[in-house]
Amino acid sequence: MLGLVDGNNFYASCERVFNPSLRGMPVVILSNNDGCAIARSQEAKDLGVGMGQPIHQVPFGVRRQLKVLSANFGLYGDLSGRVVSILRDLFPHVEVYSIDESFVSFDGIPKADQERVAAEARTRILKWTGIPCCVGLGPTKTLAKLGNKAAKKTAHGVMTALPGSALLDRFPVEDVWGVGRKLTTRLGIEGVLTAADLVHADSDTLRARYGVTLARTQRELQGIACSSLEEVEPDRQQIVVSRSFGKEVVALEDLQQAVATFAQRACEKLRGRSLQAGGVWVFLHTNPFKPGAPQYHPSKALNFISPTTDTREVLVVVQALTKAMWREGYRYKKAGIGLLDLTARDVHQGDLFAQVDPRSHALMDVMDRANAKFGRGAMAFASSAKRVRGGEQRRQVWAMNQTALSPAYTTRWDQLVRVR
Repeated sequence: MLGLVDGNNFYASCERVFNPSLRGMPVVILSNNDGCAIARSQEAKDLGVGMGQPIHQVPFGVRRQLKVLSANFGLYGDLSGRVVSILRDLFPHVEVYSIDESFVSFDGIPKADQERVAAEARTRILKWTGIPCCVGLGPTKTLAKLGNKAAKKTAHGVMTALPGSALLDRFPVEDVWGVGRKLTTRLGIEGVLTAADLVHADSDTLRARYGVTLARTQRELQGIACSSLEEVEPDRQQIVVSRSFGKEVVALEDLQQAVATFAQRACEKLRGRSLQAGGVWVFLHTNPFKPGAPQYHPSKALNFISPTTDTREVLVVVQALTKAMWREGYRYKKAGIGLLDLTARDVHQGDLFAQVDPRSHALMDVMDRANAKFGRGAMAFASSAKRVRGGEQRRQVWAMNQTALSPAYTTRWDQLVRVR
């Protein structure tokens, strides 16, 4: 038996943990640069705020009732890690599916005790972190996901979904995991309106018309597991760090500084996963939502002579590619870098003519440990954004707009909650 533990309105719930005045209020969390709604409390949903809706399109009468906040991903990630640590104490196997969802295994837990243990997990998470959640149980991931959605409509927050249960008869097919809006329309024309209808559809016809993915979804609804828990995330093929700018960038120096900052962050992620990069990719974008402005969307990639984890080597290539692509007269709105051809760090193919700096690994290790201990950016390269003038770090031209950002309650000593 598997379970899906899902934090209810997770981002909004994280904000409410440290700001109780938000409880009962319609809360909306905005995307980067305070653009679109990426999370909504139930109260905000009831007011009609849509997922992904640009905040400026929300009617004024509704907007004035909302408590609008900038996304604080550092806070959300930290609380997510605390929730996962609780789950690891209760369950033998845990797969972190997303920042707010985790699949768990009930292996070794008697069937009669499974819902009780699920309820205990829910209670412990709420008590220890303040995050409300629901738990769905099922013999497959799809059924566990279905059970979780059903559990959100109950007071106890725990629901088991089994093949052939009455729950499938009243569960809309559009809410089944893996069925999107386009498929819902096509399936509806053929009379497939509920999860039970999908279960009883002809398998061969389903596969021929909709492909193997929907066929697997059907089998999972029938109780046949098509995927198992993945406790260890598979190695990535690439790592990409990109951002939209708070203001359009017109100077090469500012653009190079932004790209260098992204490159440093990407390299930190690379080393954190014990990987090395065989190449790098850089891309720039002007604002596509200004059709009257000149448009320019270049990208360039380059392979390293030998795979590397050294931020210095990556920065040399990144800065050169950025300079080669930059054109006068364009206003850049977004940039990003990608590390490509990733391989395990301990598997290194040398080059006869390339010299490897024996101090490279030690230097990068010192940087990573310093930033882990004292906070990201404690040690950085001069070409990145961590520049100090007069003892204070100046705000960069390209920095994201975050006008309603809550404090980093759990990751910065100077922003801890003060109790009077």
